[in-house]
Amino acid sequence: MPVLPMTDRPGPMAIQRRGRRTPPAELAILDMDKVESEKAGTVQILVVDDEKPICDIIQEALQHFGYHCLSALSGEEALKILEKHKVDIVITDIKMPGGMNGIELTTLIKANHGADVIVMTGFAEDFTYEQIIEKGASDFMLKPVGIKELLIRLKRVLRERAMLSERNRAEALLRESERRYQELSITDNLTKLYNSRQFYNQITAEIERTNRYNHNLTLLMMDIDNFKQYNDAYGHLEGDNVLLRFADVIRNCLRRTDSAYRYGGEEFVVILPDTDGEQGMVTAERIRQEFKKEVFTPKPGKTVRVTVSTGVSQFNHNEDLVTFIRRADLNMYRAKEKGKDQVVFSHETP
Repeated sequence: MPVLPMTDRPGPMAIQRRGRRTPPAELAILDMDKVESEKAGTVQILVVDDEKPICDIIQEALQHFGYHCLSALSGEEALKILEKHKVDIVITDIKMPGGMNGIELTTLIKANHGADVIVMTGFAEDFTYEQIIEKGASDFMLKPVGIKELLIRLKRVLRERAMLSERNRAEALLRESERRYQELSITDNLTKLYNSRQFYNQITAEIERTNRYNHNLTLLMMDIDNFKQYNDAYGHLEGDNVLLRFADVIRNCLRRTDSAYRYGGEEFVVILPDTDGEQGMVTAERIRQEFKKEVFTPKPGKTVRVTVSTGVSQFNHNEDLVTFIRRADLNMYRAKEKGKDQVVFSHETP
């Protein structure tokens, strides 16, 4: 990209290095390009130049066009302002004798603040356009600076800033949508417990970890007793209420390392890592007792208590997944056969 040429002849609306106030007539000419105040009024600009007259002229012009404007006479002062104020765009000179130059300031702004930077210089031979942009500047202008050119460049940087902000917002919404989709794909819609798909993903991972580190692993398979009869008698909405309350009871009885799943219909599964079968019996019994305390009122004047039958299985190292789950399932059916509302545990597959 070619270096922008240095001009010795200021345009009719240029900001001179020695500084002069912009005549009202010139501002009047530019009124046709005036930004809508409600848009400009939300933008804060910081002007940095060691020559106060130049700062004053730029600040006056930008305020005329509705922008909020701050000024600093050094890079060090600019950084202090940036710590205290939210600034959208910094317009800075490059050469500021006695302290930090504009390139150093730009680097610090891009590293620590969210502002865009427009760089001004009267010494085109010292820096190329590419060097300045590589340091993080959004645009580069040669002094003397014309107000109309400054406004055009300012609007362009603001448009790009708005587009980037919108893209970032869209990407954040997309990430949230993907996260939500992922959550929905592994979560039961009614109970908000994990679903059976996630159960198989998790149990596979837990078995691999158990085999690798020789840890214990226990599974609870639970089925709500007489659920079909309850549904038939009181309707599916009341049946859903039973499922929701049971899910809450399970959640309240588990450790943070445990996980619960709606396996299907009225069947639920709990994975208990680092837990042997006897400890799993304790958890299963606690869930059974807490659920039995729940009182349901499926219709006025009618109260019902519902129970659950649970099968417990402890993982035998290096056995296959199907055998492990089948043992828990068969133990659950044994609990049903023995009269329901109880917990059955066996080390071996019945």
